[in-house]
Amino acid sequence: MTHALLASVFIIASCGLAYELIAAALSSYLIGDSVTQFSTVIGVYLFAMGVGSFLSRYITKGVVLRFIQIELMVALLGGFSALALFLVFAWLEGPFRFSLYAIVLLVGMLVGLEIPLVMRMLRQYIPFRDLVAQVLTFDYLGALAVSLAFPLLLAPQLGLVRSGLMFGVLNALVAVWAVWLFRNDIVDKTWLKAQCAVVLVALVAGFAYAEKLTKFAEQQLYAENIVYASSSPYQRIVLTRWRDDVRLYLNHNLQFSSRDEYRYHEAMVHPALQSLPRAQKVLILGGGDGLAAREVLRYPGVESIVLVDLDPEVTRLFSTSPVLRALNRDALKSSRVKIFNVDALQWLEKSADLFDFIVVDFPDPSNYSLGKLYTSVFYRLLARHLAPEGLAVIQSTSPLYARQSFWCVVTTLENAGLVATPYHALVPSFGAWGFIIAGRRPFTPPAAYELEHRFLTPEVTRAMFLFPKDMDRVPAEVNRLNNQILVRYFEREWRRVIH
Repeated sequence: MTHALLASVFIIASCGLAYELIAAALSSYLIGDSVTQFSTVIGVYLFAMGVGSFLSRYITKGVVLRFIQIELMVALLGGFSALALFLVFAWLEGPFRFSLYAIVLLVGMLVGLEIPLVMRMLRQYIPFRDLVAQVLTFDYLGALAVSLAFPLLLAPQLGLVRSGLMFGVLNALVAVWAVWLFRNDIVDKTWLKAQCAVVLVALVAGFAYAEKLTKFAEQQLYAENIVYASSSPYQRIVLTRWRDDVRLYLNHNLQFSSRDEYRYHEAMVHPALQSLPRAQKVLILGGGDGLAAREVLRYPGVESIVLVDLDPEVTRLFSTSPVLRALNRDALKSSRVKIFNVDALQWLEKSADLFDFIVVDFPDPSNYSLGKLYTSVFYRLLARHLAPEGLAVIQSTSPLYARQSFWCVVTTLENAGLVATPYHALVPSFGAWGFIIAGRRPFTPPAAYELEHRFLTPEVTRAMFLFPKDMDRVPAEVNRLNNQILVRYFEREWRRVIH
């Protein structure tokens, strides 16, 4: 009996933390700013556990019965939480935050009720001194197990919806186990068994159909048909298609549309690279889709391209999918391209190579893990890898919709000792989009192009370096590693655009 209840404590702790992590991860996927989402979700959850623990004092009769019913409620609410939040975000975007914290609050209160009730059930078997120590030990061990398994195994392999349902099943099994353990103390076992059976069947059915349920829930978030979706340890990857338009979304943020991505990638690569006729070594940071590499490979003088992208799932997808290989013209399989799936900052710290041209094509700084790649520390490190006459180009969000964010990147590059030359291009899927060419000397746009382009001409290029009044420079702080002001600029400005 004692070992069975202590094992239940381990499972309860694992499930409770899992629901918390799922809610935080899902909210960061859908609304960005992972630090804020994890901090607020954890804070609300811990507060709710405290409330639940306080309320447990009012359960004076039928402790075993109440414990089993609480387990079943946690199983249902926590198990289906990810699916419910997906649907709320898709259908009722306004109440999403309210729904998120309501679920976190309710689950936290129920989890807070569990441990005190288990301790009261165990006190007849274990002395109080040992009881507290053993219960808390198993509680913390369960939390440790899930905190390690969630990012390494559960989120990338099962996904958020299936992970939630799996832990719901575990909570329900604890309830079933308790019914059997205390079968002699429960008066109406038949009704309780029926409740357990209904909850368990619902969760098992949900887990069995999790893939279809996830696709249904996720499809509500996109106007196009989802043709591929997966979770890596780093992000949610979704490909959609409508007729001839293929789109890539990372954490629900659009990365490109196949109808106009050529405008983005031509504008990012060719103005700077055309100005470097002797460029031989190129570094691409980000750009795991191979589209920037496709443009660089058009220059026969380029001997090697090092592509550093954190997520191997992205480079694998764009190396194997026939549709995507056609889009990047098999750039990732070129003998001139060498791929490293590591953190870009860490790779720059370890490498001693110099490059004639560097493309920095990261997702927008919507959270602090991405924001570090736009800091003065990162750009100083980048400058160490730039050949004396070399140039770097950085995608830098929209100077129209996120004006202060864009000029913050300019200010940060200048603070890092580089000469920054900003420009912009119209990409219909994104609107007016910004780039910055950085080097050790002022940059002059090319007067002509050796290659033929679908979008760029010398006349169009000259216009890209002119800023109208509503996109002209505004004051902005340097984005430093210890404050990451850029993430706050970005969140504020894009929230204003969306709403």
